[in-house]
Amino acid sequence: MAKEQNAFDGVGWDDMTSPFKNQEPADGNGPAAQPGAGEAGQPPAEENGPDGSQTEAADTAPEQPEQPEQAAQDAAAQLAGAQEKAERLEKQLAEMKDMLLRTAAEFDNFRKRSQREKDAAFGDGLAHAVAALLPVLDTLEMAANAQTADENYKKGVQMTLEKAAGVFAGLKVAEIEAQGKEFDPNLMNAVMQQPAPEGTQAGTVLQVLQKGYTYAGKVIRHAAVAVAE
Repeated sequence: MAKEQNAFDGVGWDDMTSPFKNQEPADGNGPAAQPGAGEAGQPPAEENGPDGSQTEAADTAPEQPEQPEQAAQDAAAQLAGAQEKAERLEKQLAEMKDMLLRTAAEFDNFRKRSQREKDAAFGDGLAHAVAALLPVLDTLEMAANAQTADENYKKGVQMTLEKAAGVFAGLKVAEIEAQGKEFDPNLMNAVMQQPAPEGTQAGTVLQVLQKGYTYAGKVIRHAAVAVAE
């Protein structure tokens, strides 16, 4: 009996499984399909926008040029803003300048006032020191006018008195001239009255009992005088 031929005789295992090699797995774990790839000869499908309409790949439409009226309005607005800013800055500059001028004037007044106070304090101190030395000067004058047989002694007293007078003059200390002058209560103290000699007016200083002195026009000590009645 002839042997029956098998339908798979002569067919290898690779030949039998070849139809399944190119099939994609059903669960989608196989190689991913290329994006945008469609059927042979077909272009990729266009994507849809959020509203469902098709969108272009890129918006390449040129911008519309501004109208001349709009450009002029923009320029006018910018100019107005610049002018407003300039006016504001000018106002601030004027305020700062006024403040600086006021400050400079106040400082100048303060400097002058301080200098006056300093000069006054120095003058008061110097006047006080001179007033304390005036009795010494009075004693030297009494010694110079005293009668003595020792000429060297008298000469020494005279030299000391002259030096003291020179120092006082350098300090702007001046003697009040009262002898034969009309009595001045601002410079003199009338300690006694005497009968007026013939031809002498009442109120004339007849005798200076104690010399008076001034410093820079300010009385340090009034002159003590005798006045004609």
